[in-house]
Formats: sequence, structure tokens, C-alpha cells
Amino acid sequence: MTASVSTPDVDDLRTRFSGRLVLPDDPDYDALRVVVLGGVDPRPAVIARPRDDADVAAAVVFARDAGLPLAVRSGGHSGAGYGTVDDGLVIDLRDMRAVDVDPADRTAWVQAGATAGETTAATAAHGLAVGFGDTGSVGVSGITLGGGVGFLSRSHGLTVDNLLAAEVVLADGRVVRADAEQHPDLFWALRGGGGNLGVVTRLRFRLHPLDGVTGGMLLLPATPAVLAGFVAALQDGPDELTAIVNVMPCPPLPFVPAERHGVLSVMALVCWSGPSEAADAALAPIRALAEPIADLVRPVAYPELFPPGDPEYHPTAVARTLLLDDVDLPLAEAVVERLGQLDGMRVVQLRALGGAIGRVPADATAFAHRSSRLMGNVAAFVTGPDDRAERTAWVEGTVALLDQGDAGAYVNFLGDEGPDRVRAAYPGATWDRLAAVKAVYDPGNLFRRNQNVPPAG
Repeated sequence: MTASVSTPDVDDLRTRFSGRLVLPDDPDYDALRVVVLGGVDPRPAVIARPRDDADVAAAVVFARDAGLPLAVRSGGHSGAGYGTVDDGLVIDLRDMRAVDVDPADRTAWVQAGATAGETTAATAAHGLAVGFGDTGSVGVSGITLGGGVGFLSRSHGLTVDNLLAAEVVLADGRVVRADAEQHPDLFWALRGGGGNLGVVTRLRFRLHPLDGVTGGMLLLPATPAVLAGFVAALQDGPDELTAIVNVMPCPPLPFVPAERHGVLSVMALVCWSGPSEAADAALAPIRALAEPIADLVRPVAYPELFPPGDPEYHPTAVARTLLLDDVDLPLAEAVVERLGQLDGMRVVQLRALGGAIGRVPADATAFAHRSSRLMGNVAAFVTGPDDRAERTAWVEGTVALLDQGDAGAYVNFLGDEGPDRVRAAYPGATWDRLAAVKAVYDPGNLFRRNQNVPPAG
């Protein structure tokens, strides 16, 4: 136990805490302290596993009074490792994961420790859905508070566009409900402002009818014409059509010929959420781009797009996110050439925005990038300390190649990249308004283990 946390202090917290308190000498401490990000070895002083709002409030007040660094964890997917903290207190919400669906009202209350996969399965049982990202093990609270870009975003909006209310434990230990009528300024800030304002313990979502989708992997050769055509087809297609387009070496997939393994390919995760009888026509433009290496796109239940994650997978990579307008043929040629200049696993990923995302005013939520048309992510996986510098230079050079003047960034895909990049996630007046709300609800900046917006003043 660190010098900053005494045994009497922890014993005092136990008297007000009904959940689990995990300390470094507990047998499951090492398993519980691990986050998804590789290359880090976090050692919190205390891991608090609350069972209810009262437990969360007790842990928040304990951290504040003890002067401990405080981290909040749901799924643990933070690209900066912010779901944990050395020598501090981690509020680990994974024991709070109830999903209560109201089919008649088409809403659901979801506890913050639930995952996207669990929530999607629970709502699908009623023929309903709310859009999250694309990974089943991601925590609901983390992806929601940053915006929530996923398979249903173009048709039904971001996750935050479907958030109706949230229950929040504030820095002073109060528990409040934020919605359009109660604490509306806090509700605005929660919808895209990340974990800056408090510990969100429950979220109420609007649900949409969805009996199934046509989706899965489509693997195509990585030619410039395929890449440019794929992006254009998504941007010009119906809102119900979306895909995550990855240009990368083909993994050793069992259904792909061995001679294709390691060869640059366009590996797309496709989703058509419109009427099933219209799927073939909607998918025809991308299927016509080239003879597929593999085409696994078929009618499936929506939860099948959220397979369970591998708990042993802890990638170490250099990654950067950006926003851009389009990918024409010359840019596609440059991207494919750039990918050929590095060995190992590397990827340029593109996602079409627009649709319902762009029909929300930019100042309606703290996610302000409503006019951006594409999101890009560039990553190179690191195999050891000797290749990090080379891979960092490659990533930064590739981002510069893709840069079309949109200075924005998606906060959920930021790593530990410094305050200027956090500013990029919250442009102009959005930053000022977030800082003002922060000054009201967390003036001491207790919640700073995040992509932090300090309180105004």
C-alpha cells in the first residue's frame, strides 16, 4: 500500500462502502488492474468496485478528501489508459451492469458498467437498438460520453443524440439526474464532453426498431480505385449504409487463401440497417468495386456485429485520429503507396460521417463536429522500444498526408497527446462552454484523469 493511503483510511471507507475494495495484496488485484491498452503497468493504491450510487459517492469523497488521483473505469478501452492511475483510486464500475429495457416506451436504463455488447443483446431481444461503436467489450459510459460513432450513427445519430438522461455522482458527492429539464447545462456537457464532469452511473437511451441488419466483413484488394470508390459509395449512399474501411495487411484469416495473408487489403466491416429487401441494391456499388477476396456480408442479428473481445488482447500501437472531407483517387493512390513503405501491422481506417449526425446543430451537444464528412484513424503496432520512433514518424507523416484542413478530433480516439489535441476535440465556443460548466460542477478539477477540460477561471 502506498504511503498516501493508510490502512485506517481504507477501513473507514469500508464502513461506508457495500461493494468490493481491492488492494495490492489481494489475490485478484493483478487481474483487476489491467486495462485494454498494452505497454502500461498501472498500480492503483485502491480499486473500488461499487454496487450502487452510494458506493460511488463514498469513493469519490474518499479520493477527494485523501487527495488521491482518481480514475473512473467502465470498459477500460481508453486509448490513453485513463481508466486507471498509479498510486490513486480507481472507481471500477464493472459490477454495475444492469440493463432495463422498456419495450413499450422504446427506452432503456443502462448502468455504466455494462458493455456495448451486453446492452445491444438486451435491446435486440425486443427488436430494438441504440447505436454504439463497433466493439462489444467497450463500456457503455465511456463511448457515450465521448459521442459514440458506430454502425447506426448515419441512420439514427450518435449515441449522445439518443441519450435522454443520465445519473451522475458529482465531485461533492451529490447524485443528480441530468436531462433536458434538470441540470440542462450538465446534460449538454455530458453529451460529448467525456468524463470531465462526474461519475455517470446510469444512462437512459432512446431505442429504435431494428429486427436485424445485413452486415459482416467484405475483403477487397487494396487498389486506389477500390479505396476511393468505397469511400465515395458510402458518402453518396443511403444513411442506413455504413462501413468501417480498414486498409491494412490481411490477417491470417482461415477463410482467406494463404497467399493473401499479409498482403495489403481493404478489410471493411459493413452494415446495412435498412429494409432487408433493399440490402442487395444498397450494397451493389461496393460489391461492384472488385472481385471480393471474401464476402461475409449477410443477414444477421445486430448483436452479431459486436463479438466478444479477447481479454488477453492488449495492443501497443502509435495511433492518431483526424477528420477530413473525402478521399479522391490521387489521395487513395498516396495512401496505398504510404502503407507499402512500412512493414508490420499498420492501418489507415476511414468511416463516413454525415447523415443523421450532420442534421444536429453543432452547438446542441458537446460533440461539435457535425459538418465533418469522414473520420480517419492511422495506427502502427509497436513490437518493441526500438521501432516506436520509426512507427511514430510513419503515423505522423500519414496523418499529414490525409490532412485537409479540418483541425478537429474525436475525443474517444485520442491517446495521451497533450492539451492542444484535447482543444481540437472541442473547437471554439464548445471549449469555453465546457469549461464554464466544469467550473460549476467540478471547480477543483477532481475529475482530471481524462481528456481534460479545466474549469474556467
